[in-house]
Order: sequence, then C-alpha cells, then structure tokens
Amino acid sequence: MSTLLKWLVPWEFSWLFLATFVLACVLYVRGRARVRVSRGRQLSFWIGMAMIYASLHTYFDYYAEHEFFMHRIQQVLLHHLAPLLIIASYPGAVLRAGLALPLRVRLRAVQRTWPVRLAGAVLLNPAFATLAFVAFILVWLIPHMQTLAMLDWRIYRFMNWSMVVSGFIYWWLVLDHRPRPPGRMTPGLRVLSPGITMTPQILAGAIVTFSKTDLYPIFEICGRAFTFNVLTGQLVGGVIMWVPAAIIESIGGLLALRQWLQLSRSGRIRRESSDRRRRSAAAGTAAHGAH
Repeated sequence: MSTLLKWLVPWEFSWLFLATFVLACVLYVRGRARVRVSRGRQLSFWIGMAMIYASLHTYFDYYAEHEFFMHRIQQVLLHHLAPLLIIASYPGAVLRAGLALPLRVRLRAVQRTWPVRLAGAVLLNPAFATLAFVAFILVWLIPHMQTLAMLDWRIYRFMNWSMVVSGFIYWWLVLDHRPRPPGRMTPGLRVLSPGITMTPQILAGAIVTFSKTDLYPIFEICGRAFTFNVLTGQLVGGVIMWVPAAIIESIGGLLALRQWLQLSRSGRIRRESSDRRRRSAAAGTAAHGAH
C-alpha cells in the first residue's frame, strides 16, 4: 500500500495542472450524462487522460527527470499517444455539453471575438501547427535546451505543457472528421501529414541511438535513477523516440484515412466541391456583370 501511495504522490505538485485536469474530467462526466457517447470513445478519452496525469503528476515524473529514456517515454506519451487517444474520442461536444447553458452561450460569444479568432487562425493554421508539432519534439532534444529544462522548473513545466498543447492542436487538425471547409486540412493532407512529421523525428532518434558519446550529461548531474550504462540508456531513449513514436503517428495516419473514406462514402467531399464550384462560378458571373 505504501508503495502504491509513493507512486501516486506527485513528484512536483502543481495546482494549475490539477485544477485543469479536474475541470476537464468534471465537464466530461457532466457532458456524458447529456450526450450519448460510445464506450470505445469514453475508454479512449479516459486512457489518454490517465496517461497525462501519470506522466505529469505522479512519482513517474521523478524518473523522467533522472533518466533520459524515462524522459523520452514521458515525452512520447505527452506529445503523441495521450493527445491522439483523447482527440480520437472527439470530446469537444461532450465537454461543451458539460457546461451550463449560460456558460455555453458566453463561450460561443467569446469565440466570435477578434482576439480569439486571430489566435485560432494562427494556432490552427495547418503549416504552423505542423511545424510546432515537430519543432517542440526536436528543440528539447538539443542538449543545451535539455540542460536548461532540467535546471529550471519553470522551463521544465513549459516544456511539458508545450508538448501536450502542440500534440492536441496537431491531432485535432489531422483527425478532423469534416471536409475542407470547414476543416482546415484537406482529407488527403491529413493522411500524409503524419508521414511528413515522423521523418525528422526518426532521423533525430537514429542520431541519438547510434551516438557513442553521452549527449545529455545533465542526467548525471541530477543523479541517475538507475545504475546501468549511460550509453545503454541513451540508446533505449533514442529507440523510443524512433520506433514507438513512428508507430503512433502511423496509427494517426490510418485513423485519418478512415475518416477520409467515410467522407467519400457519404458523398460529403463531392457535395462540398460542387458547392465551392457553384460559389466560384456565381462570383465570376457577378464580377463579369459588374464590368
């Protein structure tokens, strides 16, 4: 029992994380009572949420700060797997349903304000979201940046939050079940995107895996949690960001392909294309008449 409590007690307690996590859970439970959600979607959501909590707010975080390969496991969970599972459960409608009606009305009004629309236009731009998704996984692999994150708790928390947020944004775009527009990516690009983003990560993982020098001595300074060879731990960490991360992104691409096939079978892609052609033709006719 004492061993279990040791693992559940946060290594570094955060009121902000706990409040955000509890709020999301409460909204989901309230929304599930109002909106019908399949068991598969519920399971996907809760597994993803459990991964985020375990990675950030349990004793697992101690090992992530003291062993490179454990740190890579944490980052793959926060950046790849947990956001993918949560977004694949399509929790948006459920979370909105968990809000009281006045709050939903107010939220809709806030979403129409120009600062929120501007932020959405930037953060949800496919090019920006894709670059941020790749950049945040690579920038923290730079030894100097890794050292800064391990020595300053504020940078360390920013690193973890940046991984989670960029993962949510990216997978939200890739797993969007709507045609474009209103979706921000075309269905074909959603399928191809994981293949594009995994390539630099595979290269970085290979570099770390086959390196013959200790790239991250900061873990030695902080004190390693395990006693086996340093290069062995670094090799394992490189393989983790090389193979499992690529597999997770491949699964994301397959999920996007499934959505594309469903859109195609339902005829929504053809209808949207026909509507765009009609609007374009009408606009051209109006412009010609004005001349």
